[in-house]
Amino acid sequence: MNGELLAFFALALIAISGGVLMINLTKVVHIIVALAFTFISIAGFYVLLSAEFIAFVQVLIYAGAISIVMLFGIMLTKHDDKQVLTVSIWRSLAVLVGVVAFFIIMFVGINDLSFEEQAVGLHEDNVRQIGIEIFSKFVIPFETVGVILLVALVGAVALAKNDEEEEAETRE
Repeated sequence: MNGELLAFFALALIAISGGVLMINLTKVVHIIVALAFTFISIAGFYVLLSAEFIAFVQVLIYAGAISIVMLFGIMLTKHDDKQVLTVSIWRSLAVLVGVVAFFIIMFVGINDLSFEEQAVGLHEDNVRQIGIEIFSKFVIPFETVGVILLVALVGAVALAKNDEEEEAETRE
């Protein structure tokens, strides 16, 4: 067993554990921390695949920015702390059996898979290759996504401002 395989199984365990915790935890802040661990472990998978730029972007955007935005969104909104019914042991056991079955099916399916003939040269200078692809073939979609994100940000601010104004009017 080499180090790469050991790192893969450790990252897989963290990613799956984070996903299971997201489903089973009840406090929203704890769910977001589990989500951040899942995002970071996925970045580790990218490092194992020699895609360091994508791993950096994964940590920067998803594990950093998205998790922080979610935390601020939760802290700035009203939410009621209601008691959540506990999950039965049979349901937890069924989820465990499903996860184990999924793992076994995936392991058997990709055990003998080989991408060596397709992946020649992909891990060399991948940041440059990504830049060339984005700024030569995909300039319009790249800029369109930027504009859509800007419109979504302005819309979110406008909605938040309207909610604050409505709350102020109802208090008076």
